[in-house]
Amino acid sequence: MHIALFQGTPRPLDVPGNLQRLRQQARLAAEQGAGLLVCPEMFLTGYNIGAAQVQRLAETEDGPSAMRVVEIAQAYRIAIAYGYPERGDDGAVYNSVQLVDAQGRSLSNYRKTHLFGELDRAMFSQGPDHFPVVELNGWKVGLLICYDIEFPENARRLALSGAELILVPTANMAPYDFTCQVTVRARAQENQCYLVYANYCGSEGDIHYCGQSSIVAPDGSLLAMAGHDECLLTAQLEYDRLIQGREAFPYLRDLRQELHRRHA
Repeated sequence: MHIALFQGTPRPLDVPGNLQRLRQQARLAAEQGAGLLVCPEMFLTGYNIGAAQVQRLAETEDGPSAMRVVEIAQAYRIAIAYGYPERGDDGAVYNSVQLVDAQGRSLSNYRKTHLFGELDRAMFSQGPDHFPVVELNGWKVGLLICYDIEFPENARRLALSGAELILVPTANMAPYDFTCQVTVRARAQENQCYLVYANYCGSEGDIHYCGQSSIVAPDGSLLAMAGHDECLLTAQLEYDRLIQGREAFPYLRDLRQELHRRHA
């Protein structure tokens, strides 16, 4: 599967503008042969926008903005993973990512489970115990958001559920470059999964984003990595590489899960 990742500067509070930018990037990615486009955390609204604006802009997973994303996916025949503030049936607001396939069908909607600092906690409720693994273009795909990937249990849980590709929309800021440079590569290698880490660049209020988005192979090697500027990255995922990696490093097969359940 050929995939694309968009790293861009945030456009806070500009939902129509961000949808238009999503359309542009979907078109460019499709022209390059990509079957999937991954965008950053809270892409539709911006991330550092405050609790009042999150409440104002939050939508249901099938709301007006979601329908616009469906139209874009169908128009360019490309799957899209994008971050947005979701208003749940319980009235709470979640930091969510939705995966829509090229036919416009919602395959998965994941709510961030590990909230980062007071910034996250002031805006969102914690996501529930729901880590779906779905099929996209013959690949088993799991979703996490930003801080979630820094807890090894989350990626391992997806891998043990069959995930071969983990998508991680993020809004990672300075001084946490280590996560971009090391952590995401380690998560891919230790779980023998492809991993896509889609970050912002530039600034938003007092936050300065790290950039350094990446597409990582199951052996931890970089298929593509951004710097600190806006860009569209693409890479080809090869299933044979996944199989070979799991044969060379059989962590998932050799893991003694009964030892870890005692401490769960």
